[in-house]
Amino acid sequence: MELHGKPKILFSQDEISKRVKELGKVISNDYKDRDIVVISLLRGSFIFAADLIRELEVPVNIDFMTTSSYEHNEISSGIVEIINDVRTDIKDKDVLIVDDIIDSGHTMKKVVEFVGMKEPKSINICVMLDKPSRREADIAPDYVGFTIPDVFIVGYGLNYGDYYRNIPYIFTFDE
Repeated sequence: MELHGKPKILFSQDEISKRVKELGKVISNDYKDRDIVVISLLRGSFIFAADLIRELEVPVNIDFMTTSSYEHNEISSGIVEIINDVRTDIKDKDVLIVDDIIDSGHTMKKVVEFVGMKEPKSINICVMLDKPSRREADIAPDYVGFTIPDVFIVGYGLNYGDYYRNIPYIFTFDE
């Protein structure tokens, strides 16, 4: 798939690495003396989640959920589907949901409600990118890598069509 427009780097690989290390320290401090279950939302968060859990200094159980609301569009359809559920029993456990981005908030709200029905001790949210100007659902992340304006972004797990998740930095397009 060809890129449409010239890529403009928003966050370099070094900036991302530095911020993930900072998040790891804060989360490790907040969860000191506790075990956590990290739930990575596939597919977008897998790179961020892998980098983040390697920075955590507390015991971590990792599991995955797959949701869908974007398909191949640049904006969310607003209809959120849980495609794959976690396999871990999270009842009475501290849960940290990790995702690449929160914008409208519909996906995260649905995931938090769904996970909440499993009766965890706590649920917190960590996202690499927060796009609050697009928020429609009443939900906010507890841990944020970067806050961004309303631009379409690609790289570091974020796709363009089915591609470019492997790019080690986050970019947008110069129009």
